[in-house]
Amino acid sequence: MALDGETTIIIADDHPLFRGALRQAIMRAWPHAAIRETGDLDGLFAGLRQDDNVDLILLDLAMPGAQGFSGLIYLRAQHPAIPVAIVSASDDAANVRRALSFGAAGFIPKSLDSEKIAQAIAVILAGETWIEPDLTAHGEDDETAAIARRLATLTPQQVRVLMMLSEGLLNKQIAYELNVSEATVKAHVSAILQKLDVDSRTQAVITAAKVGAASDPASAA
Repeated sequence: MALDGETTIIIADDHPLFRGALRQAIMRAWPHAAIRETGDLDGLFAGLRQDDNVDLILLDLAMPGAQGFSGLIYLRAQHPAIPVAIVSASDDAANVRRALSFGAAGFIPKSLDSEKIAQAIAVILAGETWIEPDLTAHGEDDETAAIARRLATLTPQQVRVLMMLSEGLLNKQIAYELNVSEATVKAHVSAILQKLDVDSRTQAVITAAKVGAASDPASAA
């Protein structure tokens, strides 16, 4: 697939060396592609607020501001038209399944060489889903699939609130971060509890963690 200067790809990874390697792989295959880089989720979200005319986001699982798949969940809720491919060193089957369950357009292991990474990107930009043939991506168990469906009903702001609950923030802290009233935060929390079919904030965090956390998070880079 030939990319031109109108094609924009965002590399979201907190490791500068790997961002550089991805950039080189893309530029070697498509010299005229526009590439933007960011090292954390806040920078990614800020950039998308300014300009969301993006064709693909290459997202690392483990970045500042993200817990497991929370970044992917939020991106899919906030920017459903932009394909998001996970690029991670933690490429076990469970992570691949969960990435696809949460709407990822592909799962690209960091261990791939630059030629295969370029091939994967080409497939995704063509509108298809890509995973390494050696990786298994069978469906989740029934409980996990049900939780994923409930999470998918959350609005972008509710996803953001749930992420902040998972970080242990209080309502007043969330209100400050989102520049809304505490009453608005309380309304979001109530809606989250109802949609996830739980009775407390703690249960909501635990429920989300069942499917939102990457396997072996220490290596999910």
